[in-house]
Amino acid sequence: MKVSSLIAALLAAASVAGAPPAHAAPAGASGTDKPKAIPVYGVQVVHAYPHDINAFTEGLFFLNGYLYESTGLDGQSSVRKVKLETGQVVQRANLPPEMFGEGIAPWHGNLVGLTWKSHAGFVLDLDSFDTKGQFGYPGEGWGLTHNDVELVMSDGTPDIRFLNPNTLIETHRIHVTAQGKPVDQLNELEWVDGEIYANIWQADRIARIDPKTGEVVGWIDCKGLLPMKDFIPQHTDVLNGIAWDPATKRLWITGKFWPKVFEIKLVKR
Repeated sequence: MKVSSLIAALLAAASVAGAPPAHAAPAGASGTDKPKAIPVYGVQVVHAYPHDINAFTEGLFFLNGYLYESTGLDGQSSVRKVKLETGQVVQRANLPPEMFGEGIAPWHGNLVGLTWKSHAGFVLDLDSFDTKGQFGYPGEGWGLTHNDVELVMSDGTPDIRFLNPNTLIETHRIHVTAQGKPVDQLNELEWVDGEIYANIWQADRIARIDPKTGEVVGWIDCKGLLPMKDFIPQHTDVLNGIAWDPATKRLWITGKFWPKVFEIKLVKR
């Protein structure tokens, strides 16, 4: 989820903890049953919009006609309000240089954000971007979204945390699996029609997660979405960033240092 040179294996231990022995069959199973295949969806581009090629995208959401985006990297992290049609940044707040910005989500007139390793999140006024407060949490902060009653947070492990949006304290969590195997590197999140969509860091796919069970109920294959002609050598980075408008059912995705934000539709394979 961070700069691509980081070693993803640092988080591998979280995937192993608590996993059943490889030879163990689920209760009531014969051991010969094959896991049910997970549906795979391709993407159809509806429209491509401009995106700041210097935005190291960490969080993304759509609200009232604008994209809100958080960017990462030490000394360069920011929160932005962006005009979708042009990519113009119409409002911006820079984070303190020691903070590596991560996921963001709106909540009742506020913008709640995470940082990577500072063990601290922040609350901004959604209109002015003035700082209203901070809060703490154990571990790392990666992605953030919300449903009608909770904030939903990823931390790079297979666990997704649910936070009370008023106290910003964790209430419970789910363990994300695909065909019984833990799925880690869960990155930017978006709540879409009762499911959690999650970027997988350094992968060209998005997981569709059942928020009650933690099971992956679909994969979105985004391979080849950004044409090779639009890649800038030694600059363009990984797929990251999902935004959804529940009113119009529009879905957008982008990536770190990508030149475009794509409005897409899913096509089942």
